[in-house]
Amino acid sequence: MTPQIACDILLRAGAAVLGDDTGGVLRDAAIAVDAGRILDIGPHDVLAPRYAPRRRIGSAAHIALPGLVNTHNHTPLALVRGRVEDRGFAPAYLAGVPQGDALSAEEAYLLARLGVYELLRFGTTTLVDFYRHPEALARAAAEAGLRGFIGGRIMDVDTTRLGHGERRHDPALGRAMLAETETFLAGWTGRHPLITPALGPHAADTCSPALLAEVAALARATGLGVHTHLHQSPGEVEVVQARDGCRPVELFDRLGLLGPRLLAGHCIWMQPDDIARVGASGAAVAHAPIGNAAHGAIAPALALEAAGACISLCTDTKSGDMFEAMRCAVQVARIRGAGFGFGAADALRWATRGGATALGLDDVGALIPGWRADIVLLDATMPNLRPLSDGPGLIVHSANGGNVDYVVVDGALVLDAGRPCRFDATEVIAAAQAVTERLWQQAERT
Repeated sequence: MTPQIACDILLRAGAAVLGDDTGGVLRDAAIAVDAGRILDIGPHDVLAPRYAPRRRIGSAAHIALPGLVNTHNHTPLALVRGRVEDRGFAPAYLAGVPQGDALSAEEAYLLARLGVYELLRFGTTTLVDFYRHPEALARAAAEAGLRGFIGGRIMDVDTTRLGHGERRHDPALGRAMLAETETFLAGWTGRHPLITPALGPHAADTCSPALLAEVAALARATGLGVHTHLHQSPGEVEVVQARDGCRPVELFDRLGLLGPRLLAGHCIWMQPDDIARVGASGAAVAHAPIGNAAHGAIAPALALEAAGACISLCTDTKSGDMFEAMRCAVQVARIRGAGFGFGAADALRWATRGGATALGLDDVGALIPGWRADIVLLDATMPNLRPLSDGPGLIVHSANGGNVDYVVVDGALVLDAGRPCRFDATEVIAAAQAVTERLWQQAERT
């Protein structure tokens, strides 16, 4: 009798959506995980007797899919949920809203924990996050067990004044935020296997050209990725055109920021020349269909992809639910004229391998032996996931974050039957609630 092979986890699923080049779905599947990687995948009746796992999870009533890659977030901004969506543009541009510059490191950490918990609970295994106090964001992601690309928000326009219509570049503020980023890089580079520092200039209109040039120099010196908002509003485009005589994407190109290291959020208000420039540069786009649509806008994601840009998906703190983002991505693509040539398989690709490619991860985003074991199991006993037929179609058009039952990141179980494994969810929610109430009271007094 052949001895069984030891492994860390053996997952079972009634259907496994592989996310590989074949777009295949394996019925009654098993996935063996060991030392952080997918060791084997195949029919459950073949693999179950072959492996001796330390833990078995899942059942014939689960659907397996690659972990979701969410490429643009500001986790502490959960504190504005439900209070800014009907007021206009992004929180940094609104008066009477708690601003990141006013947060202490501890407040940012307590709020980031809530944002990370939401992402984990809804199936995100890799996130991009940037805001003030990047060490707080990194700490929250690391403690939850998620893979994170983390940056500090860099800008030299005061958001409190910006909310009142005052736009003035303050070199001292820019230097302070750059120093915060450099301190973060020194403390977190190589510190944690799942946390990768990144550079986070806020946007072309909230960063002076001089500050952006410093960020570009730091990117060249460190080789780190750069994450930003780009062409996210007509106002941004107008400000940069008036200030610099060019469009934001041209400014980034001129300063050496436009290229394969750039992951640009939104990319909505773009003309054909802008789209061609982004595509030719090899930059990646973090497509935020939910937040964009909430402001009455749709990014030209398919045109950007056709031009050569790598498209990924994000929720941008408006919702932690990447299933909603995938569904919305299909809907807005069709509104822009894609018709039924763009569908569930495309949106799922953007949410998995598209995000991994945008982040330079060549072994994340699919269920393939030898790749990193980032895996989500959905509870298919829920009525919205029945009857079980086409895998990608069911996931994108019918699933939601509440269906997520188990999450494995880098081979470690971090969500077990809907409960986080590494923190107390009740305490995380209570702490964030208390911080949020205090911050809103302070903001409303100013």
